[in-house]
This record gives sequence, C-alpha cells and structure tokens, in this order.
Amino acid sequence: MLDQLLQINADSITHRFSGKASDWIATYGPRILIALAVFFLGQWLIRILSRTLNRILTNQKFNPTLQPFLQNLFKVILQVLLILGTMQLLGIQMTLFAAVIGAVGVAAGLALSGTLQNFASGILIILLRPFKVGDTIKTQGEEGVVSEIRLFYSVVKTSNNSTLIIPNSKLSNEVIFNLTREKRRRIDIFLKFKYYIDFAEVEATLLAVAKDSPGVLQDVPVQIEVEKLEEGRYTIILSAWALSIEFSNAKRELNQRIAKAVQRWYKKR
Repeated sequence: MLDQLLQINADSITHRFSGKASDWIATYGPRILIALAVFFLGQWLIRILSRTLNRILTNQKFNPTLQPFLQNLFKVILQVLLILGTMQLLGIQMTLFAAVIGAVGVAAGLALSGTLQNFASGILIILLRPFKVGDTIKTQGEEGVVSEIRLFYSVVKTSNNSTLIIPNSKLSNEVIFNLTREKRRRIDIFLKFKYYIDFAEVEATLLAVAKDSPGVLQDVPVQIEVEKLEEGRYTIILSAWALSIEFSNAKRELNQRIAKAVQRWYKKR
C-alpha cells in the first residue's frame, strides 16, 4: 500500500515537473532561440563593420595613433548595444542592471578623473597637433625631442638621452615651446667688453667668425649690436640664423669659434 502511494506521488511530481518544463520551453524556448540567433548574427555584423571602418580609416590615411582607439571604441559600443538588445529579447529587466552600471560608472569616473583628463588631452593633442613626433619642444623645464604621442602620455627624449614621460594633461594645460615648428631659429650670443675695446674691431672679428662657422645660414645677415651699457663695460649681442634641426650643433660650434677668436684676439693686443 505504501509503495503504491509513493509511486503515485512520484508519478504526480514527475507529471507536474514535465508539464511545467514543457510550459517553460514553450514560453521561453522561442525567445531564447531568437536571442541566440540575434547575438551570433550581431557578432558577424560587428566583425564586418569593424573591417569596413578599418579599411576606410586606412584609405583616408587617418591619424595612426588615434585609429586603433576609434576602432576599439566603435567595436565596444556595438558589443554593448548587442548585449543590451539580446537581454531585452530574453525579457531580462534592465532597471536594476542600468542602476548598477550607472553606479559603477560614477565610481569609476571619480577614481579615474585624472586618467580621463589625460585621455581627453591626448585626443586634443592628436587632433590639434601643437607638436608631432620628431619635434623638439621645451616644457616642464625640460627640452627634448618628442618620440611618442600616446593617448594618456607623451614621451620626450632629452639631449642627455633621458626618457621623459609627461602626462598629456600637463602638455595641454601648460605653455609649450615648439622649437622646430619653424624651419629656422635665431642664435643669440651675448658678449661683454671693456670700453677701451673698440667696437668696430670686435664687430669685424665676430662677423668673420660667423661667416666661416658651419650651420650658420649665410642668406640672412648676421647682426651685431650693442645691447646694453653698464658701468665699465658694454654688452654686445650677436644674432645669426640656423636651421631648426641643426640649431644646437650650430650654436655650440659658433660659441666655440667665438671663444677661440676672442682668445687669439686678446693675445695679440
């Protein structure tokens, strides 16, 4: 008798479970199949659209630094939209999900405020191009050649071969001297002499030195003027021009030649 009752209960439970399972499959099965089909179809379309965008940006010779970022951003946005659409098809309520995403977004924004500022500054630098890779810039009290421009920071190689990594927010909010944007730069050298030293003689000597110094452009006149009068001496400024890419070497060579010429000149007196 007990066995029969247990068998009847087991059959009843199995029947009810089978009925509920059938009802669940009938209700949600088509929805799940449609959602899966939409998800895989969406993944296929995203791959096609990503390749198309990559081809368009490459053909248009878009900025190579910004191109990978835009491609990844485009792909992530499409993936998020696809996932949200799939969840909607499955009937998942989005209210709680949206609230959690919003809270996480606010927390991440507060935690990464400095990083996001660097990111925005990197975008502006890439688009507005106040300097480019290969330019010599002076900023943050340092001078060097820009070797990389990243989305969050830029890399500058100094003259002593040190690597300077500068957050892009510093570069977008501070004064930057782009020393090679123009093709030519002026070399200014200051020298001081006693009043008994004849200015005409000094001028002739310096002009001869500047004329023979490599790196000094000869199509622009070298200027030598009295810049300042002081007690017991006067200051001369020599102004010559050189190509921006050769400025440092040209100035160094001109300084050395002037020093030797002045030494020889004093020995003769």
